Amino acid sequence: MESAPSVVTSLRELATLLGERRGLFIRWSRDPDGDRANGCSRDSLTGAELPGLSANPLDVEDWWGGRPIRLWVARRLHDYSHLRRDRGPGVKAWVLSGREVGRGPDNEPLVRCDEVVAIVDDAVMKEAGELVDSQGSCEWGPLDRGHANGDHEPADER
Repeated sequence: MESAPSVVTSLRELATLLGERRGLFIRWSRDPDGDRANGCSRDSLTGAELPGLSANPLDVEDWWGGRPIRLWVARRLHDYSHLRRDRGPGVKAWVLSGREVGRGPDNEPLVRCDEVVAIVDDAVMKEAGELVDSQGSCEWGPLDRGHANGDHEPADER
């Protein structure tokens, strides 16, 4: 029997998890267990069923060098933080382990979920936003395609 996913309550905790495991992804949805059972996403523009769950990798890239993993995690969370708002009430970030099975319409990894590892607490999202804001770049923010031109929805409907 698989244990319930933990709840990550700080960036430091999530950074520690990344230091211990590879092959982790972040996903935004209302129902991690339902996503895992269903196993696929849907492109909201075309309605096409995708062969895995739209997610974003959390593995630290070599080019990141000696920069803090905590900042890496903050950026990965902040990049898609708009999805909580765009997809409506109850949407949360969660961490999964799995393997990439393809690419989605926004070139995001499509992942077959092996395990729901952790749920990301809202306090972590706040901490991530504050850390990103403290970096001093006023021209940087979430990758919010929908609000850039006002007429697109996020690619993943599920």
